[in-house]
Amino acid sequence: MPYIINNEKGASKAATIELWPYSSLKPKGFALFLGATFALIVLPLFNVLGTTVFWGLFPFLFITLTAIWFALKKSLRDRQILEQLTLYKDQLVLIRQNPDGEQQEWACSPYWAKLRMYDKEGPVANYITLTGNGREVELGSFLGEDERIKLYDELNQLLQKLNRNP
Repeated sequence: MPYIINNEKGASKAATIELWPYSSLKPKGFALFLGATFALIVLPLFNVLGTTVFWGLFPFLFITLTAIWFALKKSLRDRQILEQLTLYKDQLVLIRQNPDGEQQEWACSPYWAKLRMYDKEGPVANYITLTGNGREVELGSFLGEDERIKLYDELNQLLQKLNRNP
């Protein structure tokens, strides 16, 4: 599950939720995939090694490998997102670390916070938002549909418990 909920017994903090995108391609898998792709591309070139056909095909194969490398690196970079929602007894704080290193922060009172799930109207199915302090912020849009449903249920329970125990 690409999120963790830490229930805390401290005086001021009730819970912390950390969310991140699921990354199926680890660095070792990245190297293995590029190595296997290179081997599969180079294997047919052995038949034409030393001919002009080799030099006619080589630039296209090199460009293909380079494009695959850049695409995978961009995909890995784009998945460097971390959202951290901290529930205090008197405040909710959401900090989002974007892939470019920029941080976005949102805070609001848990009493006024409204948790909402858009079944089909959002950019993704089961789109979760928190509204409060004059803004509506998304939460976990990079998670899978089932994960967002589970997160919504767990977060809803935490907010209800927090509002019942002032």
